[in-house]
Amino acid sequence: MKLRSLTFTNIKFLRKFSSEASPHPYTQSARDGNVQLGTKPRILITGSHGQLGYGVAQALRKSYGRENVIMSDIIKPSKRILESGPYIHADILDFKNLQQVVVTHRLDWLIHFSALLSAVGEKNLSLAMKVNVEGVHNILELSRQFGLRLFVPSTIGAFGPESPRNPTPNLTVQRPKTIYGVSKVHAELLGEYFHHRYGLDFRCLRFPGVISYDTNPGGGTTDYAVQIFHDALTTRHHVCYLRKDTRLPMMYITDTIKSICEFMALDSSVLPQRTYNVTAMSFTPEEIADSIRRHIPSLEVTYKPDDRQKIADSWPQVFDDSEARTEWGWEHEYDLDKLVDIMITSLRPKYAS
Repeated sequence: MKLRSLTFTNIKFLRKFSSEASPHPYTQSARDGNVQLGTKPRILITGSHGQLGYGVAQALRKSYGRENVIMSDIIKPSKRILESGPYIHADILDFKNLQQVVVTHRLDWLIHFSALLSAVGEKNLSLAMKVNVEGVHNILELSRQFGLRLFVPSTIGAFGPESPRNPTPNLTVQRPKTIYGVSKVHAELLGEYFHHRYGLDFRCLRFPGVISYDTNPGGGTTDYAVQIFHDALTTRHHVCYLRKDTRLPMMYITDTIKSICEFMALDSSVLPQRTYNVTAMSFTPEEIADSIRRHIPSLEVTYKPDDRQKIADSWPQVFDDSEARTEWGWEHEYDLDKLVDIMITSLRPKYAS
């Protein structure tokens, strides 16, 4: 208990210091990875065309410099991404090319976002196995070879119907029922093995559903919580593929980005564990609809559960992230009403006629 208290005090001090210096202080020790004390890390983000890539890149660039954070993917970048900073083609299934990328760009950190998500993975099992399993193998071995600090996100989908659902603790039975969840448990366990066996600085955060206004919903199990805003501002009618009482953990994207940046900046020595739950809130479709009606009273919702209901029923209802809060000082900023306020405010101009 004394050790945890001391660690939490140190994190609070670093956070106070960082508010006077920079939003995400670089606290890595000289012995970690390839970075020397006082220098800024060189960072590669894979799968950066997804929901989190651009926002995480911009946050890290503010702390470590525009040229030190390299976005990558296998598709043509948008104009916004291309103009924001360095961008390269990088296929996580091409190990030799990944080695060349590390050497050419002198990388120190790797943030691995490339993955096929829950509902999409169920429709394309073979591709999900390649990207989510073989790709992770490549990333882990690459990081081991070159001594990189590695971040691999996980998910509420890493838990299954046998897991305690309200709340779901950090360490418990998992047994997911989707290929996405199975591959994430595989990544968690293999990453922790590489940490204990080879000293790899592996880090993992399990995220809930992530909500943002600048990314279109992609049909995932939690994406109703984004689509409902678009429907509220256009047709005033949302057809929800989950039951109205389906409670799931959620998080606004700003908090998600904040958690990654703070977690990656910590010295490895202050982390008693390598994998943590993080969250901000839990709500049902009915509850988010009621909050939206503070802005759009005429919103109507029709509930027509589909195959995604079965997936949602196997996931946590409430995420216990107390260990992240205790051990390294995680704090969220956005609750449900604040999330709804910023989503409506940000999306309304898009649909103004």
